[in-house]
Amino acid sequence: MSVSHSLAVRRFLPLLAAVLLAFVPLSIVVAADRDRLQAFLEVTGFDVALDSIALSASDAPAMLGMDASAFGTEWSRVSEDVFDTDKMRETALDILSQTLSDELLTHAAGFYASPLGQRLVEVENIAHLDQDEEARQEIGSSVVDAGGDRVAYLRRMNEAIDSAGTAVKGVHEIQIRFLMAASNAGVLEQQIDEGALRALLKETEDELRKTLKTSGLVSAAYAYRDLSDDELEAYADALEHPDMKEVYVLMNAVQYEIMANRFEVLAGRMAGLTLGQEL
Repeated sequence: MSVSHSLAVRRFLPLLAAVLLAFVPLSIVVAADRDRLQAFLEVTGFDVALDSIALSASDAPAMLGMDASAFGTEWSRVSEDVFDTDKMRETALDILSQTLSDELLTHAAGFYASPLGQRLVEVENIAHLDQDEEARQEIGSSVVDAGGDRVAYLRRMNEAIDSAGTAVKGVHEIQIRFLMAASNAGVLEQQIDEGALRALLKETEDELRKTLKTSGLVSAAYAYRDLSDDELEAYADALEHPDMKEVYVLMNAVQYEIMANRFEVLAGRMAGLTLGQEL
């Protein structure tokens, strides 16, 4: 699973915050069986991308203007329980079992099972769990600043993995659902009016779109720094195939839904934590 989109979304959660994410309507499909779906998660690296969602738990207090330490020593245990990787993978399998056709699965798995595909998954899996933000910015930015064909290939890749343009709506919806859940659970001192919040955040869409594109490009430049230009061009070609675009529309939607759901659950659990004390 291409890494830049996932990382860009995850790393900007504390700063961005609301248009409802809707799954792109799919025609009636013959869904792949669960064993093949499990293999699909592994061969594409989508399993590790899902696991990396757990890293976003640290962003939750910041979105509420708080610090994790304010929730006492139980914060780590609660966040790890909510963002349980096995649960998130099971949710992904449940959704994919009803939406991902055998034809699309075969196409995507076939590419990622190839030598180039496996090389890409290897570097993507490392990047998904890499938290060295300083190195990411320094190295990734230097590649982007250099320009040339390499950056052109990276731009093509990023555009292909978000061909439906759902990144902004996805990030906004994750934050809206979390903030509303926190408000309803009494975590916040004041109640939030959802309509007003959505209207306010609607005004930030253009800025957010630009920020996500910049962040995604830097992340991609860093993640694929050891790959050749020819490999990146081949990857861009593969991602631009109509079937692969449709697969990514679905995988992006699955990732957004899981993140939003987990943040909603986390908000409820935060209400049970006493500020400054243990649970």
